[in-house]
Amino acid sequence: MSHQLTAAVIARDEEDQIGPCLAALAWADERLVLVDAATRDHTFERAQQAGARVERRPFLDFATQRNAALELARTPWVLFVDADERVTPALRAEVVHVLAQPDGRVGFWIPRRNHMLGRVLRGGGWFPDYQLRLLRRGAAHYQWSSIVHEVASLAGPSGWLAEPLDHLSHRTLADFTRKQERYCGLAARRWSAEHGRPRVRALVGQPIREFWRRYVTLAGYRDGPVGLELSLVCAWYTGRAVWRARSLSFPPEPPPAARPRS
Repeated sequence: MSHQLTAAVIARDEEDQIGPCLAALAWADERLVLVDAATRDHTFERAQQAGARVERRPFLDFATQRNAALELARTPWVLFVDADERVTPALRAEVVHVLAQPDGRVGFWIPRRNHMLGRVLRGGGWFPDYQLRLLRRGAAHYQWSSIVHEVASLAGPSGWLAEPLDHLSHRTLADFTRKQERYCGLAARRWSAEHGRPRVRALVGQPIREFWRRYVTLAGYRDGPVGLELSLVCAWYTGRAVWRARSLSFPPEPPPAARPRS
């Protein structure tokens, strides 16, 4: 598979994860790491030590970063992997196989297996959690509105892989809530761009719908107390994102100027 694949990683403050992630990608023709310029640890240096090509870029949103990676890659195909994800030998073999004969497909969805709070999750939308991560350059582009949980638009058909990508996510509930807090502002911007100002009733309705979706529709109950905790946290931050979207869309009006005394 000579000169076919760039493995691209977008990272911020991932000095503990970036080395093992890149080691699992050593088979790729190129490893490209885009480090958020706001990173405060040694992610940049660790990625360089691992032999990757490293670029430091200001972070605007995930869609912009991924589009930059597509432009910087030097191969026809790009595999996006997060720093806390691992490509297994079985997934590697499947990627090599489909790139040998893509059959006109310009993107591939990969199932993601989430390891959270000390267990492999089965419900709540956490598995198979398909991600569109294997993309043909020139046929894929991320839209600006895809601020968080971004999905590329494809100029052609897509396919589905069978082997999962391991996601070593959130060892504690505190880790999970910190990430949700970071995504909350991005989700608010996305809501504002796509829907405008949320109605007041959305402050209640959206969290309820998110909890029902996670816990009931997507069977989060299969993961016991962990599934309940994660569903509740997701519902809470959905509500916070709606609240922030109201502020983003329509900032409070300044108080009226005092009338001059007659």
